[in-house]
Amino acid sequence: MAIIITDECINCGACEPECPNTAIYEGADDWRYKDGTELTGNLILPNGKEVNADDTQIPVSDEFYYIVPDKCTECKGFHDEPQCAAVCPVDCCIPDEKNMETEDELLDKQRFMHTD
Repeated sequence: MAIIITDECINCGACEPECPNTAIYEGADDWRYKDGTELTGNLILPNGKEVNADDTQIPVSDEFYYIVPDKCTECKGFHDEPQCAAVCPVDCCIPDEKNMETEDELLDKQRFMHTD
């Protein structure tokens, strides 16, 4: 499953540079699928969603840091644990019960975003 940042976030920013998928953004910042990945142009994500990696997307939150679920792999393929949760001083990076994924699905997503 993806990780979410709860409304208990203090906007310290510790999590953002730790994300190997560039899935974490500051509140109100636009994002793109291509940010920090090798994705470009029109594509179909592993979950079947059709997107353009270059298009600017609407922020998930206007108030505090947020994680894009389609880009979050819980750091699978990079680290043993989600790095955002490891560095968060207020423990507001928690599993997202609305975005359940198996370890294999998370690893497939990681490989999809970072193919060489």
